[in-house]
Amino acid sequence: MKPRLNLFKANNAGIPVVFQHGLCGSAGQTAEAFPDDPRFQLHTLECRGHGSSEYGPINAFSIKTFADDVADMVEAQGLAPCIIGGISMGAAIALHLAVHSPELVNALVLARPAWLIERAPDNNKPNRDVGALLSKHSAEVAKAKFLSSAGAAHLAKYAPDNLASLTSFFSREPIEVTAALLSSIASDGPGVSEQQVRNIKIPTLIIATEQDYIHPLAHAEALHKMIPTSRLVELTPKAVDKPRYVHDFQTALLKFFEENA
Repeated sequence: MKPRLNLFKANNAGIPVVFQHGLCGSAGQTAEAFPDDPRFQLHTLECRGHGSSEYGPINAFSIKTFADDVADMVEAQGLAPCIIGGISMGAAIALHLAVHSPELVNALVLARPAWLIERAPDNNKPNRDVGALLSKHSAEVAKAKFLSSAGAAHLAKYAPDNLASLTSFFSREPIEVTAALLSSIASDGPGVSEQQVRNIKIPTLIIATEQDYIHPLAHAEALHKMIPTSRLVELTPKAVDKPRYVHDFQTALLKFFEENA
């Protein structure tokens, strides 16, 4: 039986935009980045094991499963075709849908992409490491082991926002679900080929920042080169100035929505 999934909406009317959160995130992440403009209505389906959604069988966690859930929601709500996008894992979900369910998507947003084509990319290793520690140790011991690692020291120096997110996962309940999500999703991929990505012809906004190990600027630049109809916007890093990051994010989204809704 499919778990009950929570659909979050912001604004009671307006042009619908489906915008998905990142790994171990929630609709709060997308609501923060979404422009406060009554012309556009945010729809975020909180993925299995995220936010207020049930998790169901943990062996079903995958980007494809999450994308299929979003596709079902888009069809059930009568939103298609619409702008679909997301942050990090949400970007991978959106990319999967643009390739495998193109009838649902008329414009695409890939914000801070953590995947290109391959499964288990190196930049997702910190998520896998935290998942492995949580599966073997108590949350307290797992956190201590992680924070004393060379990987955590590297993030503290070069990507402190990533470290802050990873550290928060040690108190994210239920711990066994968090461990399964981190291990499964960070070992997965968007299920697309390079040629399929190159064949995307719809308007695409790609958003990225520097000082982000898990969401490297190089990934965004590579996707920008692959997708001929894409535009790349670089934001102020969250670790440098979070209010400015949020402002930049909302401004980039609003401009794209106005041009492509």
